[in-house]
Amino acid sequence: MNLSHEWLKAFVPHALSAEQVRDLLTAHVATVEGFERLRADLAPFVVARVIETEKVPDTKLSFNKVDDGSGTLLDVVCGAPNVTAGAVYPFARSGTLMPAGFKIEKKKIRGFTSNGMLCSAAELGLGEDQAGILELTTDAPPGTPLLDVLPLGDVRLVLDVLPNRPDLLSHLGVARELSALTGVPLRGDDAAHAAPAVPVVREAQQASSGGATVRLEDPAGCPQYCGAVIRGITVAPSPSWLRERVEAAGVRSINNVVDVTNAILHGLGQPMHAFDLATLAEQTVVIRRARASEKMKTLDGVERALTPEMTMIADAAKSVAVAGVMGGENSEVTDATRDLFLEVAYFDPKRTRQTRRALGLSTDASYRFERGIDPAGLEYAMRAAIGMILAVAGGRLDGSVMAVGTAPAPRPAVTLRPSRVRAVLGASVSGAQCERYLASVGFAVARKGDAERVENEGGDAALVVTPPSWRHDVTREVDLIEEVARLHGYDKLPDTIEAYRPTTVPDHPLFAASRRVRDALVGAGLAEVRPMPFVKGDDATHWRVTNPLAEDEPHLRVSLLESLARRAEYNLSRMHGDVRLFEVGSAFGGREQGAGRGAGAGGLIEEVRVGILIMGARSPRHFADGAPPMIDAWDAKELAERAASAAFPGAAIALDAAEDPALWSILADGRSVGVVTRVTLDAPVWASAAFGIEITLGAMPLAYVSQPGTSAHAGERPAIAPPASAVRYRPLPTTPAAAFDLALLVPDGLNAAEVERVLRTSGGDMLESLELFDEFRGAGVPDGMRSIAWRLTFRHPERTLRDKEIDGRRSQLLKSLENQLGVKPRTA
Repeated sequence: MNLSHEWLKAFVPHALSAEQVRDLLTAHVATVEGFERLRADLAPFVVARVIETEKVPDTKLSFNKVDDGSGTLLDVVCGAPNVTAGAVYPFARSGTLMPAGFKIEKKKIRGFTSNGMLCSAAELGLGEDQAGILELTTDAPPGTPLLDVLPLGDVRLVLDVLPNRPDLLSHLGVARELSALTGVPLRGDDAAHAAPAVPVVREAQQASSGGATVRLEDPAGCPQYCGAVIRGITVAPSPSWLRERVEAAGVRSINNVVDVTNAILHGLGQPMHAFDLATLAEQTVVIRRARASEKMKTLDGVERALTPEMTMIADAAKSVAVAGVMGGENSEVTDATRDLFLEVAYFDPKRTRQTRRALGLSTDASYRFERGIDPAGLEYAMRAAIGMILAVAGGRLDGSVMAVGTAPAPRPAVTLRPSRVRAVLGASVSGAQCERYLASVGFAVARKGDAERVENEGGDAALVVTPPSWRHDVTREVDLIEEVARLHGYDKLPDTIEAYRPTTVPDHPLFAASRRVRDALVGAGLAEVRPMPFVKGDDATHWRVTNPLAEDEPHLRVSLLESLARRAEYNLSRMHGDVRLFEVGSAFGGREQGAGRGAGAGGLIEEVRVGILIMGARSPRHFADGAPPMIDAWDAKELAERAASAAFPGAAIALDAAEDPALWSILADGRSVGVVTRVTLDAPVWASAAFGIEITLGAMPLAYVSQPGTSAHAGERPAIAPPASAVRYRPLPTTPAAAFDLALLVPDGLNAAEVERVLRTSGGDMLESLELFDEFRGAGVPDGMRSIAWRLTFRHPERTLRDKEIDGRRSQLLKSLENQLGVKPRTA
């Protein structure tokens, strides 16, 4: 939302600087993400006084002595006829960059040296008059910055308005907040919005006045509609104050009528439209649904195909506007327009959003209607628009304002307990403070029962709070607490942790598993990403979202690796080939299988999974080590085992060979829970191979709240997450380690994990680490077998191991391997 600092001051005549307003709004209302001085290009210009002037013979030029406040009189040649000794003018010193883009240089003119330029209004971009220089009426001394003398220094503030606060999409809405924060009363009527008292004709479906008729045939799409007829207007360029006001809001000035509608939109937050009354058949306005196969050309010159789901503004014969989105070219206000029909309405937010998306057309009006305008502000906005048009375009109001539809019902009251405010915020905020804060931003506050007596006795003085018509977002007590918090000031809330009681409710198994896996993968050096779950898929295999955020990604993903692959490609496109990413998120299946256990409406199954994608160097590059080896399938296998062990503690984890392109299937207690696979990327030739791991942690419960003692699936007892294993302290070793290598002949059908299991169980308590470091096939290795080498490290916690003990351990290990698995050592 673009805000004009001067426009805000018209509503709230405060004495704050633009910087102070920016900081105040950011701290209490919404983030100000942009700050722009609109005439910063005039900052180098100063006030200068002409001390002496004489005409240059046979020319229109004059030679002048000018005081610019520097202490030295400057010689300046000027071609304007209105230079007068003793007068004060805007002055550009040598080196000043003019608004037109050229720089003032010291130069000789007709034998005279000119050290600057006295400026006209046109040269400063302040008007069209360039016949003479701009004479200033000021007592400011020479050298005073021009922006300190002329009120040209408006500032544009760009407010980041969140979807729940559409009331902030206007200067009036922000001014309410500024008034509450500064204590300066909000002016009931900004001078530019002088709303005259006008008669109003209110009917449910049809009203007539001023020779025009308004008929409401689609109350669902348009609950309220106001119209008025103004005759005898003159369409012309806007006066400077109106033009500057709309341009400060970032809108291009068009003419006085259109600029008034834009001023009402940005000033009061009420979109409105002006029709050329002469173009409306039978001077009738009908709010109806579009007809089948109907078409209309909008103001942008594009012919739009309409559907019966769209609300339209029509006359007796044709559509003249898309309700809440854009007007039609066939009823546009032109220079020849003499009679106007003004429209102010409340259009259904959902219908407006659907229409806007179907037409692919977004406007300032649709942006506000989609989020919800103030339904109680229509008549005030109409009166303000009438007053402004009569002031800038002339004419007269013919008849009354026609209002059709249903008046909005008051918003439901919400009970606020000050004791709850204190409990949530951790700050001492009294009931009187809560009442004052809420009343300052338009809430109606009443005390519930004999609350005053209760509060004096230290009890909980409940307040009954009715939100104003423009606050659609306040429906619960916690919403009111948020209002109190921001108006009180987040910086005033304590940052200490109060005493609390740990919960006895165990973590949900999915949450506990996700946390364990996340900790394990972060510990392994991977970075977590959290992309949106939307991809470009296929309707046959993916679920399509009804209202996608982006048309090129309208499907829900079936695998987390779909999203991780796009992240990897993003990194590769920026010449970063070392990728170690993981995500804990949801994948959505059931599209092909149909409804089943755990399936939602239409067969949708949501599963919580962990996805991992690794590629590139195995370790960070270092100048002393040379190029590190690339990540391979075995690295992916080791990482899969680590992640699966964290996800399913205590389960027997195994990886079985799988069909291409998958490498291994991940098993937990014999149940398939995931896969290790190669990942195909749109990658440059220099990129290394990418490997993906995906493990299913469990199905996401689809019920909002489970019945006591059951899970989301009827009749099931809730799974309880296993207790977290305690982290035990073990001192650093003080005795030396003893290590040796074992090269073993292992049959191709025997997993290395089985060999490692025997080594660990037979190695005893002194086996500190076991590392597989080599696999070999070739000379000296029989067919159907492979040589695998492990490095075993032993350590006694209190003494040095003797060679005899190490040899005994080696012999015991070889004996256990031969007896249990038939594995023998490889000999030279």
